[in-house]
Amino acid sequence: MKCENCTKTECSKKKKKNEDPEVSDPLSAAFAEGEEKSEFHRLAETRIFLSDCLACGNCVTSEEGAQIFAQNQKELFRILNLNKKCDTSLHRLVVASVSPQSVPYFAVKFRLSVCEASRKLCGFLKSLGVHHVLDTTIAADFSILETQRDFIQRFRRQTHDEHAFPMFASACPGWVQYAERVLGDSVTPHICTAKSPQQIMGSLVKGYFASHKNLSPDKIFHLTVAPCYDRKMEALREDYYTALYKCRDVDCVLTSGEVIQIMEQQNTSVKEVEESPLENVFGGTSCQFVRHEGTSSDGYLAHVFRHAAKELFDMDVKEITYKTLKNKDFQEVCLEKDGETVLRFAAAYGFRNIQNMVLKLRKGKFHYHFVEVLACPGGCLNGKGQAQTVDGKPERALLHEMEEVFTRVPVRSPESNPQVQELYTSWLEGAESQKSRDTLHTKYVPATHTGAKLDMKW
Repeated sequence: MKCENCTKTECSKKKKKNEDPEVSDPLSAAFAEGEEKSEFHRLAETRIFLSDCLACGNCVTSEEGAQIFAQNQKELFRILNLNKKCDTSLHRLVVASVSPQSVPYFAVKFRLSVCEASRKLCGFLKSLGVHHVLDTTIAADFSILETQRDFIQRFRRQTHDEHAFPMFASACPGWVQYAERVLGDSVTPHICTAKSPQQIMGSLVKGYFASHKNLSPDKIFHLTVAPCYDRKMEALREDYYTALYKCRDVDCVLTSGEVIQIMEQQNTSVKEVEESPLENVFGGTSCQFVRHEGTSSDGYLAHVFRHAAKELFDMDVKEITYKTLKNKDFQEVCLEKDGETVLRFAAAYGFRNIQNMVLKLRKGKFHYHFVEVLACPGGCLNGKGQAQTVDGKPERALLHEMEEVFTRVPVRSPESNPQVQELYTSWLEGAESQKSRDTLHTKYVPATHTGAKLDMKW
């Protein structure tokens, strides 16, 4: 993911020539020198190639590259090994959060149902020494509800806010980083301020869950399993670091593929892994794996669309009709009332569609209220950390299978989750409180110098 001092165009040329340089390894020598030898010492180094980077606009710095590299399997096992030492001051509670878009990958790989895969994955992580494996659906619930709230507020103030629309979803870190580092302040004010599910989960784990366990945030090591490498970069954002406790909301991100690598290194047979149910932040277990509407993402477009139709126009939308425009990764949804189009939403997946979207926006020809933006063509299931071949090409058959198994998972709306409402009341002091705003929202800071190459061929 690191390509220091290069331009976007140069990155593109290297991609085309398959000259993907690996991230330099400034930490490996120092880490290996002080690392305790253990059964985990055989683990391969994390390798992130330029083709894995979705937002290589201005490229990451050397320091960021080193921090990304440090989020690997060795970091997890370093913590697990410290927990075996007699010095309890070094011990940390290890909590893992698993992305809903990662579970179908394990289901297809091991020929299991999604529910079976979630229990096997939970059991495997616990067999390594992870103490708790949490269901992250609640974090996505919060993210969607806060996105809905942001949209309604923007709609009502649009006459005095030139940046109210279009409103862009904020769940994809590849898209957000591209907007900040390349597109700049012409785009960042349009991005919803709600945190992504990963980072809301970080707030829940280091906030509510830590308090529930009577621990300070720095005494918890929070691992997330995610479908893409950009989640590693997201975890490093400055606003997700708590200076008081000198810790991040998410300490380490492993892709689904990296977890598979651990299983292979451990010669783990999935049949022999003891199943264990996912847990929730209240300390109970989740009996059923559920999802939101939409297989490629957490269903932001569908949920915000229905909510806005009801809240703003008192219309109940049962079925959503998607209209495919230039390609299957750019779709449109409209709401009409009295012969007039009152809501116009879109889903734009992949950087080719994002590029076209930004060009039209800058020309004043992009007339949408809300856009669900994802950097990966095909959506989050197609994340480069789980749906790519060795040479970096998409595994289309694998993606199709993941979509198939995911559609069989029961759908639950964010509004119907009683745990969310309980946390709004008991922990966040109300949905409209300042604490809710501080905990569930973030801000976007465009880079001082942007090097946008909008004619780049993705």
